Amino acid sequence: MTMGMRMMMMMMMAMVVMFLVQMVATSDLRPGFYSTTCPNAEVIVRDVMKKALVKEPRSLASVMRFQFHDCFVNGCDASMLLDDTPSMVGEKLALSNINSLRSFEVVDQVKEALENACPGVVSCADIIIMASRDAVALTGGPDWEVRLGRLDSLSASQEDSNDIMPSPRANASALIDLFQKYNLTVKDLVALSGSHSIGQGRCFSVMFRLYNQSGTGRPDPAIDSGYREELEKLCPLDVDQNVTGNLDFTPLLFDNQYFKDLVAGRGFLNSDQTLFTFPQTREFVRNFSRNQDDFFKAFVEGMLKMGDLQSGRPGEVRTNCRVVNARPAHLLFESQQHNLLSDNKSIYSI
Repeated sequence: MTMGMRMMMMMMMAMVVMFLVQMVATSDLRPGFYSTTCPNAEVIVRDVMKKALVKEPRSLASVMRFQFHDCFVNGCDASMLLDDTPSMVGEKLALSNINSLRSFEVVDQVKEALENACPGVVSCADIIIMASRDAVALTGGPDWEVRLGRLDSLSASQEDSNDIMPSPRANASALIDLFQKYNLTVKDLVALSGSHSIGQGRCFSVMFRLYNQSGTGRPDPAIDSGYREELEKLCPLDVDQNVTGNLDFTPLLFDNQYFKDLVAGRGFLNSDQTLFTFPQTREFVRNFSRNQDDFFKAFVEGMLKMGDLQSGRPGEVRTNCRVVNARPAHLLFESQQHNLLSDNKSIYSI
């Protein structure tokens, strides 16, 4: 066989492997994915999250939102964790993330603990899924079994993040259209918006509601008058717009208070309050405000569906969540095949 024929054969084999990797479906995600390769993975993640809760309770709200910001941009692949490089502008400074997403160090701590226990096994994409779940459970919300088996992306795209992620000014109609693109229902949208049950938002995101709603030069009429006065004190016209305010009345407790606040006209963000003013979403808000169990059940269902979003692109298991592994991309298949042999598992794509 000539050298040219060998090269052609190798290229064809690489194309076949790439095709097989990209054909893997979300059904390959499963509970207990690391049961033999890293049996204590979920325990390790939760232990680190418990320490983060003690050190800085607000960090859990930030980590919980990682799943949404990651999965909606080219699938749940931990692309949002990548730092910028000379050849790639990452997603951390995207419009929806800059000065908003924080507590990346918590994921670093989780990854370090997992690498100490099981080097090169647990993906950063799966860490986001587990840590988001734990952030909810540790702040009073529901607990659930997560499906695991994702790989980490080889790149990130600030442009895609800017194009996809919604603005805090978004109305319910735009949010419904966005979620439908990912096969997420109106109920999923309202339930997942309940992630704002914990955490804070910036004055930057509410200034237009207070002083120039829809270019009128007037406040949003949907804001309760007493709440508007509170927000005007927090966020006067000359305020540092990075000043933060609570997203609901119980910002450290994951509960249905967020929906009670929306019914009362006390939603912090326009994208929150619009869920009660818009007819198609209003009854879900009203129901969740009355029935916390219904909210918890719908929230878990939404998180699981969102966690199944995958891009179909090849990936790897990063050893550092902030950077891709220092090896040529074509060698990622070697590690995938190793995992296949060690854990009797399929080759996954995201």
